[in-house]
Amino acid sequence: SLKRLFKITFADASRRTSMTKRTPSRLDSSRTAVIPSTSLQTNFSFNMLAIEKGVPKILSLRQIIDNYIEHQKEVVVRRTRFDKEKAEARAHILEGLLVALDHLDEVIAIIRGSQTDAEAQAELMSRFNLSERQSQAILDMRLRRLTGLERDKIQAEYNDLLTLIADLADILAKPERVSTIIKEELDETKRKYADDRRTELMVGEALTLEDEDLIEEEDVLITLSSKGYIKRLAQDEFRSQKRGGRGVQGTGVNDDDFVKDLVSTSTHDHLLFFTNLGRVYRLKAYEIPEYGRTAKGLPIINLLKLDEGENIQTVINLTQEDFKNKHFFFTTRLGVVKRTSVSEFNNIRQNGLKALNLREGDQLINVILTNGQDDIIIGTKTGYSVRFSEDNIRSMSRIATGVKGITLRNDDIVVGASAISQDQEVLVITEKGYGKRTAASEYPTKGRGGKGIKTANITEKNGPLAGLLTVSGDEDIMIITDTGVIIRTRIENISQTGRSTQGVKVMRLDEQAKIVTFALVKSVTTDEGGIDETE
Repeated sequence: SLKRLFKITFADASRRTSMTKRTPSRLDSSRTAVIPSTSLQTNFSFNMLAIEKGVPKILSLRQIIDNYIEHQKEVVVRRTRFDKEKAEARAHILEGLLVALDHLDEVIAIIRGSQTDAEAQAELMSRFNLSERQSQAILDMRLRRLTGLERDKIQAEYNDLLTLIADLADILAKPERVSTIIKEELDETKRKYADDRRTELMVGEALTLEDEDLIEEEDVLITLSSKGYIKRLAQDEFRSQKRGGRGVQGTGVNDDDFVKDLVSTSTHDHLLFFTNLGRVYRLKAYEIPEYGRTAKGLPIINLLKLDEGENIQTVINLTQEDFKNKHFFFTTRLGVVKRTSVSEFNNIRQNGLKALNLREGDQLINVILTNGQDDIIIGTKTGYSVRFSEDNIRSMSRIATGVKGITLRNDDIVVGASAISQDQEVLVITEKGYGKRTAASEYPTKGRGGKGIKTANITEKNGPLAGLLTVSGDEDIMIITDTGVIIRTRIENISQTGRSTQGVKVMRLDEQAKIVTFALVKSVTTDEGGIDETE
């Protein structure tokens, strides 16, 4: 039977394998044969640390290749310069020999009439305007070089050297010829050493996997502290509370560090980081390390190449659809606004991209995502706001400065901006923990550049505005203090009042603490279906 044949064949193979190690009197049928095998995968590590212009750096493969090419350019230039100087020196000697051959009788007479070599050399230099090296070469010349055939060789060598010198000078004058030489030398190395692969890497259809394919898509929170520590954590780390709660400790803080930005996103979405200097950087959410709720996080300079004095001001998450038909609306501290298509930010280099041109003394404080036809509302620290239509501002390029969005009063600055529609509400939170919702209908649409209308009654009790957002009423809000405490509460728990009111207590603050920022997240409930008030 086939089963019996397989057993006999397998036993015979086992016997041949084991006989190299031992010679038993009988084959032990219970012993399994050891079949040699090779690794399907081999891992190895390498160090990308290199010295670049005297400074140790971790380089990418592209940077290593670029530095190699620059080094080869230097090698070719120095080699060409050396060959040119050597050829010019030889041509100089040959010029002297040709002069001697043209005046052979006179040269012989000078040599025969001189008492010493120095006297003969000096006379040759004076008579024929020769250099010291040329006159010495004439004195060292052998008699056989006086024949006609040898003179022809000297003339031919001299002509060849002139051609070579002209070619070498052309190489030094034209950088494109240097690049051509490098390419030709690399091609020669390839022709000399390259051969076909001896092993087959893959048979059948190739399967391409990106990093993103291995990452589970889930909703996460991204937090960024004022000192530049960033981390990713699950949204269910925080349960919703009623207004007035004390909150839970949301992140580890040291000294005066606190959470400045908090973004709700998906692990597969893009995160764009806009800085106070008007530049933008990009990361995928999953590229940010995940930490626990009370962990400090990772310094963002380990992920982004920020310049000295450059700080992250706004973090925006983008889906692939947003790149097709959305706009960025920029607002600066001094009230300048600008609208730019998101498509202009499709290719962001590793060292960032310029997002807008800032005027002297100004800083970018906020960027919002719009559809190009939204109304925009801008709020200031002293409690004023202005609402205008976005299409009143033409779409500008990335490097444009922008136009005036609001005229600021003395000692006032912009603290927030948001898109607004008639079915929404305007949410304002003050630094001392007061907040309120006001219907969008109480904010009339006017032209940009005005001084605005009152959006909150600012007093010593509630303090200046910490920010302004537009809400639908079914979201949760996460409020962050400068001591790192976070509270999550439903928007519907915050009272709806008119524009000129102080608002209600949203969060009880410790002494000297103040609210620095807040963000909207999807509304969630506890496992029992209610709101947890114990934390």
